[in-house]
Amino acid sequence: MPAPATPPVLALTLGDPVGIGPEITVRTLAEYADDETHHGVAVGDAVAVRRAVAATGLDLEVREVSGFDTAPAGAGVIDVLDIGVLEGKELAWGEVDATAGRSAVTAIEVATRAAMAGTVDGVVTGPINKEAIWASGSEHLGHTEMLGELTGVTQQDTMFVVASRHAPDHRLQIFFATRHVSLRTALDQLTRERQVDSIRRALQALEVYGVAEPTLAVAAINPHGGENGAFGTEELDEVVPACEQLRREGLPVHGPIPADSVFHQGLAGRFDGVLSQYHDQGHIAAKTYDFDGTISVTVGLPILRTSVDHGTAFDIAGSGRADHATMRSAYLAAVEYAPFVPRMRSAYGS
Repeated sequence: MPAPATPPVLALTLGDPVGIGPEITVRTLAEYADDETHHGVAVGDAVAVRRAVAATGLDLEVREVSGFDTAPAGAGVIDVLDIGVLEGKELAWGEVDATAGRSAVTAIEVATRAAMAGTVDGVVTGPINKEAIWASGSEHLGHTEMLGELTGVTQQDTMFVVASRHAPDHRLQIFFATRHVSLRTALDQLTRERQVDSIRRALQALEVYGVAEPTLAVAAINPHGGENGAFGTEELDEVVPACEQLRREGLPVHGPIPADSVFHQGLAGRFDGVLSQYHDQGHIAAKTYDFDGTISVTVGLPILRTSVDHGTAFDIAGSGRADHATMRSAYLAAVEYAPFVPRMRSAYGS
């Protein structure tokens, strides 16, 4: 990947302030506080950051900044842009709270607007609790919907990025033809038209995010790819015609390939991306292979957004035991993808 012209500045939202988000954020910022090649700034309530520092036992100074243009202070100092929602209050760890939900939403809004304005190069989001954000008055299902509204985009996709242990320097990108719907609904949605659209968007995303001459495999829906109709006809009726149509157009599309082998083939370096047909098909494959290393990228936005792929872990929040490996991976991925922000603006901007 090309090096950025200037060290990228990234906004790290805390997520729900009574979950593990603040803890994994401060651990990540502390780890790279003395790295001059990039600068991360926490976005959220300063009281939540300080409480996370205390919970983790880290020897850190928390510096409140008024913007993202402040130069990093170096080792032992982390920066926070205080959003002032909690007003100094310390909420109970691990409990659904409307004020905590409002804090999480406000942090996302502040960070996203900064990215849209070009004040930061990307946003790295901590985990939110949907019940809490709904209690705060938000009607969004989650991050993706909020980001769409804030950026004026109506079509976004999730891209999982998984580093391969089998092929050096290779990362597999996993896309999803359907997302948060029941399996029954997903099967109804997997039409030929949806396959074609999903494949086109996945290939475009691979190019936007720096993959030269990408190849994409399409996962089958049924066991053994349906065995020519013996185990279901979705492949014959919908997936195969879509793949053949796009191959006739010259697009590098492979499949459908049975789901019990396609992810392994992708991780071995045969493909750059895999189109998963439904939520759990791709999530289980990625998280089983490397839970801590799998990160989520929202593609289709004119800004860069990476995220952890886990929840708020209310059961251990405040204990100092939260592992920040996934937040670290999401942060470092944002550093790497920052040079491609102009491509994102060009491809997905209005």
